[in-house]
Amino acid sequence: MIVYEYPFNERIRTLLRLEDLYEKFSYFLQQEHPLEHHVALATIFEMLEVTSRADLKSDLLQELERQRQTLLGFKANPNVQPERLNAVLSELDRISTSLVASQGKTGQHLRENEWLMSVRGRTIIPGGACEFDLPSYYAWQHLPARQRASDIAKWFEPLIPLFEAINIILRLLRESGRPANMTAPAGSYQQMLQGKVYQMVRLSIDESLGAIPEISANKYMLWIRFTMHDGDHKPKAFERDVPFELALCNF
Repeated sequence: MIVYEYPFNERIRTLLRLEDLYEKFSYFLQQEHPLEHHVALATIFEMLEVTSRADLKSDLLQELERQRQTLLGFKANPNVQPERLNAVLSELDRISTSLVASQGKTGQHLRENEWLMSVRGRTIIPGGACEFDLPSYYAWQHLPARQRASDIAKWFEPLIPLFEAINIILRLLRESGRPANMTAPAGSYQQMLQGKVYQMVRLSIDESLGAIPEISANKYMLWIRFTMHDGDHKPKAFERDVPFELALCNF
């Protein structure tokens, strides 16, 4: 099954972008070739760009506290497993404490590193990080793989509380959705939302069908149009019925 996610607002869109960047960063950090470590470092710069657009730290702290208060309200519910609830509450408390302890603006430690900022300034230029542009960076790329990985991990370390917060918020959001089996007749599906506010829609589809969902939504309606690739990978309408699983997620 392929899972497609569509955010209903800019805040969730930003969190999903950062989650995607973190997955890419984690993969390339574990590799050993200098070019792979270059991608890992460039991905940190992309994270810096995304986080600079909003007061993300404050928003995350508010959301963590809101989730904590919501979960505390379930303590008296006999249908809730107390061990699991307490584990999630402890995780929320730990992450909130770590996020509060991370001082300054997100990524400020990176902005204060002149060498890293010089590398960042060249990486945004196509082909700008060649050895004749950045000889010191070229020399760093020839260090042993373990040392390069250690340097990158050290530069990323102050960002860990931020990504722990993003991880648990998106996890709780995904768990809030109740999957339901749906069918899109002739490749098109509409559902009236009647003004109810959702944060994200998750759609799961059998990859063997070759159907690709194009999703648009607001608080009134959800519309999904399925397409498929032709021989040149140009989208064309998928005109058969499409079975899929749908979950509307909201805190």
